[in-house]
Amino acid sequence: MHHFIDRRPNPKGKSLGNRQRFLRRAKENIKKMVDKSVREKSVTGADLEGAEQVTIPARGIKEPHFAHSPKGGFRKHVLPGNKDFVVGDTIPRPKGGAGEGGRKASEDGEGEDGFSFSLTREEYLEILFEGLELPDLVKKTTVETETVGTRRAGLTTAGTPNNLNLIRTMRNSLGRRIALQRPSVAAYQAIVDELKELESTPTPDEEEQARIVALQEKLTLLDRRRKLVGYIDPIDLRYDTNVPEKIRNSKAVVFCLMDVSGSMQEREKDLAKRFFMLLHLFLERAYEHTEVVFIRHTHHAQEVDEETFFYARETGGTIVSTALAKMKEIIDERFPTDEWNIYGAQASDGENFGNDSEKCAALLTQELLPICQYYAYVEIVGEEDEKLLNNADEGADLWQNFRKVHTQFPQFEIRRVAEPGHIYPIFRDLFAAGKKETAR
Repeated sequence: MHHFIDRRPNPKGKSLGNRQRFLRRAKENIKKMVDKSVREKSVTGADLEGAEQVTIPARGIKEPHFAHSPKGGFRKHVLPGNKDFVVGDTIPRPKGGAGEGGRKASEDGEGEDGFSFSLTREEYLEILFEGLELPDLVKKTTVETETVGTRRAGLTTAGTPNNLNLIRTMRNSLGRRIALQRPSVAAYQAIVDELKELESTPTPDEEEQARIVALQEKLTLLDRRRKLVGYIDPIDLRYDTNVPEKIRNSKAVVFCLMDVSGSMQEREKDLAKRFFMLLHLFLERAYEHTEVVFIRHTHHAQEVDEETFFYARETGGTIVSTALAKMKEIIDERFPTDEWNIYGAQASDGENFGNDSEKCAALLTQELLPICQYYAYVEIVGEEDEKLLNNADEGADLWQNFRKVHTQFPQFEIRRVAEPGHIYPIFRDLFAAGKKETAR
């Protein structure tokens, strides 16, 4: 996304502070409309492939200014085309106050239509995921790669024209010309003008002739000095220099665990997919060295690719612990904990078989959470189960066991959702920047 800096002087009647507040307010309106629109996106995320139309209220783009009140004061003017009044006549005040008539209509009732514009996919995603991060990302010891690109490394006296630093070059030139007393253009032109004026005199006297000779000598001296002290000298040139750098890049793996058993109907699966779609887009955009592992589970779990994870229609019984066991198996095989930051995200409707919920809690506390940087569990409840949303004490066995785990491990977060509008706020809450570091 492009960033513009307003370097114009304060316009008449407006201060820089007011202008900056206006820009911040407009950005807040755009952010609110992006937050609102993401709740209406399709589960496939295909809507994000092109430009996104965003509309903000007209009041959001108006810059504050002072104006005379129409309800008071004295007016001394005659309107164009007037046939009834002359200077000095009084105009009766309209009944009802300001005299504004007619009807105004708009979507938000503000009297003007909203302002619409398009955001590119990159601009939309940048606003959508602004301020989000993988919590407690730690730099592991074995990953070091050379970045594609360069880093600014100051100035040099040699370089290519493309890297010429004009500001430093002109600053050096000005200092050198002042130090060597190079004649300025204004001083040189003043002598030229005076010499032309004297030479245009038809019969100059002796004093004027002597002045002409003195000016010609001075002009010759100034010409010679201007040639000796150039406007820009090779010693003034400064070039930006860039050097390659090696940085340590922390690798991370994110496990996405989704319940696709028979208890997960189309509504529940749709909400789970919306959550994982947001997470996948966020990781794809924000982190270069991040792998995503997709695990679907019924009464057994399997690692699948992205296409199968989001679109396969397999169903079956419900044993949640199979997904956690599969996650631990994959970590042991491919992701050593001294090299990888490990994250987990799980979505389920909370239904589980028998006493498997206790097994899930044991797997988390003994096997997974000690090696995970962060783990988020999202439970999808029915739209009519308002008491579950408002009361964390209520819930099935899986929720109750996970609540106990949450009290032992700060990096384990649990949330509930019931409708599409809950997904994005909860996603931002789970992955907001600045979460407390996990205690180990």
